[in-house]
Amino acid sequence: MPVVAVVNQKGGVGKTTVVLGLTSAAAARGIEALVVDLDPQGNASTGLGVFEPTRGIDLVLEQERPGGIRSAVESTGWPHECGRCPLLAASSPDLSVREAQLATDPLGGQDRLQMAMNGSPWPLVLVDCPPSLGLLTINALFAADRVLLVTEPGAWAADGVARMLQTIERIRLRRIDESPRLVGIAINRLGRTRDARYWHEQLSETYPEACLPPIHLRAAVAEAAAQSLPIHGLGSRPGATEAAEEFDVLLDRVLGDETT
Repeated sequence: MPVVAVVNQKGGVGKTTVVLGLTSAAAARGIEALVVDLDPQGNASTGLGVFEPTRGIDLVLEQERPGGIRSAVESTGWPHECGRCPLLAASSPDLSVREAQLATDPLGGQDRLQMAMNGSPWPLVLVDCPPSLGLLTINALFAADRVLLVTEPGAWAADGVARMLQTIERIRLRRIDESPRLVGIAINRLGRTRDARYWHEQLSETYPEACLPPIHLRAAVAEAAAQSLPIHGLGSRPGATEAAEEFDVLLDRVLGDETT
């Protein structure tokens, strides 16, 4: 069961968009994915068509509950004709308060999610992390066996990549299994401007082994998220097919050997 943390401490780089795109690609293949929305903003939850969750991930993190993730899972609002409907452990604004409470745990609150995930049956888990290096993101990194670092081709976003890679390595040093392994750096929202091309080249030159095929800037991707629809379900919308193909390629990289 791959558990993938989708991270960057900088906001606005499109982590949630990538999570939704990967979820759409999984659904189109008949893979039942669980999305764990750890961002208090809850955009992954609404992007999956869940506007008033009946339960959520917050209560799972309230205390140490081995296998407790099952109690937080609910169905989503994506159309069944678009493939295998994903499941969701929804976000809540209370997560911002929960993070502060985790910091008061004398034994450390960094592995609550890892304990909750014990024995999870889903073939793919995608964790949408908040734009910070706080304990919610640290929980995701302790629970994950692989991590996808999302950035965009811009000066401010590129500057944060090295710091995020350092954090991932620190987590690996603290885990017996040396997880999570880096799937790669997903360069999101690659536009046609000279500036975008420059920063894409800079990232590719700095991290030649880590950079993955980019996700291009397309209106169809934003439209799918706004309509709470999978990108693979937009049909003839201009750019939708091309975007879906890019997320298919990215999912192959995330799954790795498990696609064979």
